[in-house]
Amino acid sequence: MRWSDSKEEIHKALGKRIEADEELSPPELIMAFFEQEVEPQLVQPTFITEFPRALSPLAKHKPDDPLVAERFELFIGRLETANAYTELNDPREQYERFHEQAELRKAGKLEAFMMDEDYIRALEYGMPPTCGLGIGVDRLVMLLTNCSSIRDSILFPLMRPESSASPQEGQDPTDG
Repeated sequence: MRWSDSKEEIHKALGKRIEADEELSPPELIMAFFEQEVEPQLVQPTFITEFPRALSPLAKHKPDDPLVAERFELFIGRLETANAYTELNDPREQYERFHEQAELRKAGKLEAFMMDEDYIRALEYGMPPTCGLGIGVDRLVMLLTNCSSIRDSILFPLMRPESSASPQEGQDPTDG
């Protein structure tokens, strides 16, 4: 299976249809399968590589495959614990990707990036080769304490959402 395969080829290769929005692109469809079927099985520390460039707008593509991003995610105990990638530092390519993302956002994909002219301008001044690594400390705490809810691992109680109890219709929310 490749990121460039059609939806029909993907469904055939997976041996089943994925319960997902019909508007998903082929890379999004493969990722939906991964999230539904593979992630729950990743108990041991596992590095996942070969992410689609289309879903990694800030990452460089691999030199030998323009459809694949230089990116990995680390899973431990069924949790995504880290996300890392080589940052794209070509201002023209980044502009094109932001433009593609902005078009997707206009079409209703709210998770798509918006155009960031300031970032493009900064890239035009020059950016050395860099990479990014994000490690979720809250997820590490979950793992180390065998905690099942990320809310319980948030270090700052004021950042925790308040109880889900909402005022009854017509009731003043300031009344105790």
